[in-house]
Amino acid sequence: MQKKISLAEDLKTVTLKQVVKDTLRNYFSNIGGEQPIDFYSILLEEIERPLLEVLINHTHYNQVKMAHILGISRGTLRKKLKQYGMLD
Repeated sequence: MQKKISLAEDLKTVTLKQVVKDTLRNYFSNIGGEQPIDFYSILLEEIERPLLEVLINHTHYNQVKMAHILGISRGTLRKKLKQYGMLD
């Protein structure tokens, strides 16, 4: 007899890698035969902005903690925050 897994339990096993992969497959499926230009830059912006927004809330805008979590220097973090108009 197979054990039933609840939706909540199933969602806990979904990895970030799988979510990204599924989202990218969906994106390319939805654009059909179109070939995006400069997709890497588009992808980075689509990921970096929400990542920084979440970290701002998570760390209460503590740039030292944000940089540590991201594994980048505070200078690089400030550059990215400025790029997205998020610098105080």
